Amino acid sequence: MNRMEKLLAYLQDQPNDPFLRHALALEYLKTGQQEESINIWIQLLNDLPDYVGSYYHLAAALVNQNRVREAQEWYEKGLAAAKKAGDNHAWNELRMAYDDLMDV
Repeated sequence: MNRMEKLLAYLQDQPNDPFLRHALALEYLKTGQQEESINIWIQLLNDLPDYVGSYYHLAAALVNQNRVREAQEWYEKGLAAAKKAGDNHAWNELRMAYDDLMDV
């Protein structure tokens, strides 16, 4: 059983686990299935907007698809979520990526 199959099996038992959902999105990204990754992250963040770790990955995937306006919006949402959570590390990473995007 490969990693993606294992994650899908775990999600059968724990469909709302944010870590498993995020990990599955990363696996889809590794296999070149960006749209599937994006869809998982969007659903995850709509369900759990405080799951700060997914904002960076979602926005980066959107940038890779030249969906810059959407990426900007998700970076902004991530910055707000990181600030609310007091997660300075995530806020700094999101801010640097956001600033890089806006400099383009």
